[in-house]
Amino acid sequence: QVQLVESGGGLVQAGGSLRLSCAASGRAFVNYALGWFRQAPGKDREFVAAISRGGDSTHYGDSVKGRFTVSRDNAKLSIYLQMNSLKLEDTARYYCAGRMVDPFSDGYYESDRDYPYWGQGTQVTVSS
Repeated sequence: QVQLVESGGGLVQAGGSLRLSCAASGRAFVNYALGWFRQAPGKDREFVAAISRGGDSTHYGDSVKGRFTVSRDNAKLSIYLQMNSLKLEDTARYYCAGRMVDPFSDGYYESDRDYPYWGQGTQVTVSS
């Protein structure tokens, strides 16, 4: 099992940048594929980014492609989301999520149903 704690959220001006972190604990972190999701009030949870177990495969939602970058540092038991060119519509609570996978897996997952482990989230608010 793994525990996930997000940080780095806050208030940022449109066009600015923010870097989110997700710190993990657990003895098998390297065996987890990870993802970022976000949810604004009254809206469904939206896929943002995913990264495979080894970090070789990444994927992004259409709304953030070209602006956000996901990465992981297995030695630090952390994943990151670099958010650039932020827009008002990026305002949401951001969550990291994990899914344990087989050692040979290099896949990524886009559905929140694929992730059994979730953090508490961190709020990102973009102002004009």
